[in-house]
Amino acid sequence: MVSHKLLAFVTTILCLSVELALSKHSGITRHYKFDIKMQSVTRLCQKKSIVTVNGQFPGPTITAREGDRLLIKVVNNVQYNVSIHWHGVRQLRSGWADGPAYITQCPIQTGQSYVYNFTVTGQRGTLFWHAHISWLRVTLYGPIVILPKRGVPYPFPQPYKEVPIIFGEWWKADTETIINQALQTGGAPNISDAFTINGLPGPLYNCSAKDTFKLKVKPGKTYMLRLINAALNDELFFSIANHNLTVVDADAVYVKPFKTNTVLITPGQTTNVLLRTKNHHPNATFLMAARPYATGPAAFDNSTTSGILEYHLPSNSTKKTNKLPLLKPSLPIFNDTTFATKFNKKLRSLANSNFPAKVPQRVDRRFFFTVGLGLSPCTNPNGTCQGPNNTMLAASVNNVSFVMPNTALLQAHFFNQSKGVYTTDFPANPPFKFNYTGNPPSNIMVSSGTKVVVLPFNTSVEVVMQDTSIIGAESHPLHLHGFNFFVLAQGFGNFNPNKDPAKFNLVDPAERNTVGVPSGGWVAIRFLADNPGVWFMHCHLEVHTSWGLKMAWIVMDGNRRNQKLPPPPSDLPKC
Repeated sequence: MVSHKLLAFVTTILCLSVELALSKHSGITRHYKFDIKMQSVTRLCQKKSIVTVNGQFPGPTITAREGDRLLIKVVNNVQYNVSIHWHGVRQLRSGWADGPAYITQCPIQTGQSYVYNFTVTGQRGTLFWHAHISWLRVTLYGPIVILPKRGVPYPFPQPYKEVPIIFGEWWKADTETIINQALQTGGAPNISDAFTINGLPGPLYNCSAKDTFKLKVKPGKTYMLRLINAALNDELFFSIANHNLTVVDADAVYVKPFKTNTVLITPGQTTNVLLRTKNHHPNATFLMAARPYATGPAAFDNSTTSGILEYHLPSNSTKKTNKLPLLKPSLPIFNDTTFATKFNKKLRSLANSNFPAKVPQRVDRRFFFTVGLGLSPCTNPNGTCQGPNNTMLAASVNNVSFVMPNTALLQAHFFNQSKGVYTTDFPANPPFKFNYTGNPPSNIMVSSGTKVVVLPFNTSVEVVMQDTSIIGAESHPLHLHGFNFFVLAQGFGNFNPNKDPAKFNLVDPAERNTVGVPSGGWVAIRFLADNPGVWFMHCHLEVHTSWGLKMAWIVMDGNRRNQKLPPPPSDLPKC
């Protein structure tokens, strides 16, 4: 009898220890509530009612550990339809929680709510959440901080403190009115009035000295700045006067550390940098500043947002901080593509045993996507449009300007109801070849439709994205939902399929969710389609997304149970 009891006891202990070991790695469930509400805010001496989460601007930080499950209840108390995207979260088999309106869900209507339910798997670093409908993300955004599992260190020295720095863009006028009018007239929407750091424009704008982000630091310490570009339409250069930054992470993937005095960050990108403060108390304060990297033909907001890096004064000091000289950083000029190229080439995956770079070595499907601007016929009821020769400005991928459906693509796909919603004939190549970065073809009108690419589960995909000079060459930050991809190479001019693949880095390329297609150039990426669902891919310059620079991938279920998309949650919003 004893032996049976002993066996049962030992078995119980074994089961418990396995369970404990598993729970150490499986994480906990964290609950958040997002009340979407209007809030009155004053910036640039002007009061304005903005859409916020819980009345906060920027919105609250979501903090989790790798392996945690998040349940975020979003309640819509405003007049607009709302949906929230958890930018860069892989959403493995949880596509219903990805958030882009009319792609993975119908938006949450006024008075309705939806619980976003997903687990953070195999990711750690900085991401962010933002609205994913119309231009509401202008004020609806906030950081996502994913810490490593308990007891797992960073692959660099533990920082003394971690500080999120989120860049935004501010308009005095109502942005929904701005984009709706622009889409009706076919012209370019008005540019912003300011950029912001953690919601504050800083002292270089009119009457904004009081609205300045201040980072108070101690000497001889290492701070980790979690940089996030949540601006709508502008890539940004960022620098701190007289201080070097060490880049250690991009888009929540560790990179080989490198020093730089300036960081380039596109909308949709995140970058963790280490800031080592000076060992002594300097007799100065230091400006941190961000201003645009802009390469396109259009007007842009050529202003500078800034904050202040201030050293804690020793207790015996008689000086006042506001009496110290303020040193300013020198940032690259607005169209410094040379700097942009050099910076992006420095980003490399760690590619070691702890953090391998699982670059697909074979390719099942190859795609060549032209990305850029074009024109479409005038549809304004009054017959006049503001594009060239009475046309409307448009944007496209392979000359298809994507038309948003009236119902969500993911539901249509899941329930086999694609008829009248989307077609599966998205072109793998441009409709005709031309000198993409040279003189544009005579006909620059785009076609339009709701077209997608269908990929079998586990397809290895290579996409070369080629900028075009139609209307004007421009850098386009392309974002892929549901996956990270590897950035194999980039170059200028037209991609040469015979010569350029020899330059592909298949060993330690950067792994990202958003990449800048170089102005007048190309970028090559690879990803493994191992996540069933419908995944949006679009330019993260909001104006270009509005004009149609977007498409979607449908990844089919695999054969195994853990390779299939589960059915939608019962509270999924209805259109």
